[in-house]
Amino acid sequence: MAQPTVEIDSLDRAILRKLQASGRVSYLEIARELAVSGGTIHARVSRMREAGLICGVRTVIDYERLGYTVQAFIGLKLVRAHDCGRLIGKLETVPEVLEIHYTTGAYSLLIKLLAKSMQDLHALLFERLQGFDEIQSTETFVILDTSLDRELPL
Repeated sequence: MAQPTVEIDSLDRAILRKLQASGRVSYLEIARELAVSGGTIHARVSRMREAGLICGVRTVIDYERLGYTVQAFIGLKLVRAHDCGRLIGKLETVPEVLEIHYTTGAYSLLIKLLAKSMQDLHALLFERLQGFDEIQSTETFVILDTSLDRELPL
């Protein structure tokens, strides 16, 4: 079921742009830049959090610096569609799996994962993922380059 949309005005958009640029920016700094009071920023951010528009603040990690040089999308075909929930639970236990998407089309699920090498990716596929009874088959798409990775500009 779709969540209700949240109406925002130009000040809310400006606040969100500042927070997208840096989640560490202080409310006071945003207030100065937008020529409003710190209380206004605090109230607006609180309202957007309560409405579920702001879901959290993230640290962006360069996984290559930790040795994870391979990223891939894996399309998963299931043996039975009703096994999807159980498989998602299993996939959540695999630390290298970063994203799980339930999709239309050729695959029931599309996952994004990291590996330290092609050998590690191979092991992950054959020793872990393809060992899950719910998976009929997989197709792997190794990410060669990410040309764009951004948030929706507001």
